[in-house]
Amino acid sequence: MAETAWWEKRWFLALIVLASAIPLLIPETPPLVDLPGHMGRFRVQLDLANSRDLQRYFEFHWMLVGNLGVDLLVIPLEPLIGLESAVKLIVAAIPPLTVVGIFWIAKEVHGRVPPTALFAVPFVYGFPFNFGFINFSLSTGLALIAFAFWLYLTNHHRLALRAWLFTAISCALWIVHAYGWGILGMLAFASELIRQRDIGRSWRRAFGSCVVAMLPLSIPIIVMIAGNGQTVAGGTGYFFPFWGKIYALADMLRDRWVVWDSFGVAVALLLLGAARFEPHLRFSRQLILPALLIWLTFLIMPSQVLGLTYADVRLGPMMFILAIVAIRDTDGNKQISRLLAWLGIAFAALRLIGNMVSFGIADRETRTWLTALSHIPNGAPVLFLIGEFCNQRWEMPRHAHLGGFVITRRNGFANNQWETAGAQLLRVNYPAAGEFRTHRSTITKSPQCLARIARATGKQLLTDQLTSRVLQRFPRDAFDYVWIIQPGEFEMLSSPGLTPIWHRKDAVLYRIEH
Repeated sequence: MAETAWWEKRWFLALIVLASAIPLLIPETPPLVDLPGHMGRFRVQLDLANSRDLQRYFEFHWMLVGNLGVDLLVIPLEPLIGLESAVKLIVAAIPPLTVVGIFWIAKEVHGRVPPTALFAVPFVYGFPFNFGFINFSLSTGLALIAFAFWLYLTNHHRLALRAWLFTAISCALWIVHAYGWGILGMLAFASELIRQRDIGRSWRRAFGSCVVAMLPLSIPIIVMIAGNGQTVAGGTGYFFPFWGKIYALADMLRDRWVVWDSFGVAVALLLLGAARFEPHLRFSRQLILPALLIWLTFLIMPSQVLGLTYADVRLGPMMFILAIVAIRDTDGNKQISRLLAWLGIAFAALRLIGNMVSFGIADRETRTWLTALSHIPNGAPVLFLIGEFCNQRWEMPRHAHLGGFVITRRNGFANNQWETAGAQLLRVNYPAAGEFRTHRSTITKSPQCLARIARATGKQLLTDQLTSRVLQRFPRDAFDYVWIIQPGEFEMLSSPGLTPIWHRKDAVLYRIEH
């Protein structure tokens, strides 16, 4: 019996699983772009019934939608450890869960965990997670674990048990986020198709058997067709943007430093290329088809689907993870296997250290900006504004939804919540704010950015989104404060009716003198 290599031992794999959470342990709040906005929604769902301040601004109606993962998990945890600690605990669990899925899939497909699987670990901190798509990220991590379990039951010929269990698993995963359920369906279908071919069935019979095998995973389709009386109102568009797809590939590990993050993607592409031509490496047939199916979906999917932004880019880390996990080393050269293991450890460690440093910087900046909250009383309505730089900055805009802390910590109002009928349970009920009710009103643009948009679209330059113009036209009777972080163009000058009461070099808080 062959000796188990050190990178395959359980203690080592468990160490990597735990290490994947380290970047999230030090920050007070995980510095993910959208997370403060989600936390504001959690505060409303938990405290609306007992808070007259929140009742002035929001409504919340529970319904069954495929986007409830963290929303449900905070309910039992919040009374025990508080909302912010509960969110941090849940978010910090997502990378380890995803890494467990990576290693388990590798074990079921290859019979062991090859050293190449270590190169997939950094992609748990990919663009979707860093941007704060937390329900999505939780669902994809759970989808990998569910797919590994699917492979386990398949390998042990427990097909009847698989059908019964995955009737429930697919429904639960859809509730966490519909994307995770869809990914599980694609992976299970493709792997089952290869299994049917391997046992000697024709493509036609194999396809028919796969359709039958997928029936237990199809229950959520009934729920979506029924719609619970709701139709998702978001739009769909931006089909086949060629350069957008190319940029999205480089975007997969986007965090703070363009050269470092792009280098990480280049390492993964180099490994995939080596697996195609290096005799010591092979792609597993059982997993390469699921990986190719995810890549094909990424290529043909539009950038916006039913109001879901970055719909195609969200698949990026997953398609890299699956393609990398599909690689295995042959038994012919243990020296190359050891080299791959050390290179994989170095790659994973350096990426995790980079994430940790980046998150530490973001945490210090966030703590500084959040000192403005000490000047905002409970229940106050705040107009929150940020600068938009036309994607000329690689660094994640982690300040984009900090206004959500006005809701989370002050039970007040901030114009940073999302509203999508059929997909979001929160509704803004503050008509006095007018067009400054939701997250779209938080963005202001610099003159250079507006000029760039005008040149690209051929439309006349519109100035309504300039910070100075926004401060002139927003409904002042609806707000008590204006909080601005990193505006595109603005100098902190006293404006009529606006008194600066807190400021930093790149942020200012005004009290509105009614």
